[in-house]
Amino acid sequence: MRIRLDDAGIDEARKAIAESVEEARRELDSLDAVREQLIKLSREVIRESGRSIVEIHKGNFDTAKGHLEVCEERALSMIRLASSKPQLLYTGLVNNALSEYVEAKLLYSLAAEGRLPPLRELAGLGVPLVPYLQGLGDLVGELKRLSLELIREGDYEQAWRLLSIAEAVYLELQSLDYPDALIPGVRRKADVARKVVDDLKGLLIDLSKREELANLLRKALEGLDRPA
Repeated sequence: MRIRLDDAGIDEARKAIAESVEEARRELDSLDAVREQLIKLSREVIRESGRSIVEIHKGNFDTAKGHLEVCEERALSMIRLASSKPQLLYTGLVNNALSEYVEAKLLYSLAAEGRLPPLRELAGLGVPLVPYLQGLGDLVGELKRLSLELIREGDYEQAWRLLSIAEAVYLELQSLDYPDALIPGVRRKADVARKVVDDLKGLLIDLSKREELANLLRKALEGLDRPA
């Protein structure tokens, strides 16, 4: 085999290599600068979503809405920034932060407004499919926390309603029979949601039966106290 490479070809190859690496360096510098900005924004998204969720559980919906609005503004900034570098838009860094925003958004909407924003609504803001599904899966844990607070307050009816939402989330997510490469983390979240739903359902059934028994005993005692 004879390779057609002379001194001029070597010089040209070296020049092409140097130019290509320099071009790659410029692009990587740009990517790295955007990534650093995304890291900062992601921290703010996660912090504000967490604060919003805490306030929701306290019943402070006005305060929760304030944190959620800041969270949403940062999340949309992330989407706009990452969209300029498509290599970064679908990374774990962006997905994780946006899923936290979705979780807080869905929880607030359910608790304060009695509705759950569908994918198309958040997709209209630029939220990709995967973080929506991830946030939907994480919502189940927060619904359990809300349900436990309602149980403590004796509001079993609303607790059962939240359970029905949590169960719907689990059933729909587990029906997504796609590889993890397409919906990273979603199958695992569906598995976690199943356990959460089963535990909450078992608790509600047990407590409801106890409450029913207590009511029957109360009525029986009241009957014994009445004069013959």
